[in-house]
Amino acid sequence: MLLSVVIITRNEAHIIGTTLQSLQGITDDIIIVDSGSTDTTIAIAKSFGATIIETSWDGYGPNKNKGIAVAKYNWILNLDADEAIDTTLKTAIEQLNPADENTVYNFKFKNFFCNKWIRYGEWSGDKHVRLFNRNTIRWNDAAVHEGLTLNSTTKMVLLPGHVLHYTTQNIDEYISKTINYARLNAQKYHVQGKQANFFKLRMAPWLTFFQHYILRLGFLDGWEGYLIAKTTAWYTFLKYTFLKELNRQ
Repeated sequence: MLLSVVIITRNEAHIIGTTLQSLQGITDDIIIVDSGSTDTTIAIAKSFGATIIETSWDGYGPNKNKGIAVAKYNWILNLDADEAIDTTLKTAIEQLNPADENTVYNFKFKNFFCNKWIRYGEWSGDKHVRLFNRNTIRWNDAAVHEGLTLNSTTKMVLLPGHVLHYTTQNIDEYISKTINYARLNAQKYHVQGKQANFFKLRMAPWLTFFQHYILRLGFLDGWEGYLIAKTTAWYTFLKYTFLKELNRQ
């Protein structure tokens, strides 16, 4: 099938080569939307023949839509810079011949923490729509936790294979990402007029930990499972603490 690949980047030199290598032969149109990389991300992307769009950072949804707007084809494969596709999924995509623009394609994910596949807890059973037609589908304008504008007529098809999501290189990066996402989500909640009450600040983090570590068997992933569940609980606490601060201001 004829499709364009759109990837947003900023300082992804450590992983973008792996992502682009997995996409070789799938398309002649790869769009990199870069928001100020200071490493070799752009040079690596150019070596794979990608088109580079250098722009400001306006949020995850808006920046993805910038790439979609200039894509050569209407079918869009949208990946993050740390998401490669395995050979099974690549073959499934290459063999697709979609006739219905209202069909979107859902992908299963394998999430890795410091190169270890996390099989349980919050990161297990992950699925996301990553292939769609821009004539009917786009990303919303959310700065974080963006979503696709699906409707009641949208048909969802699950493809075989996996996206290999290399979430973080080390614990320092993981903590930094957690704080950043908590701030961004707090800002989104603030704009929506949400409040940080006692339950959300005190009880929600502990319930989050219990859900992911105990109910979803995160403990079976060893110390990594414990760290992920604990950090997710901390993220929940930070998110509502930042929201409380924003509302007070």
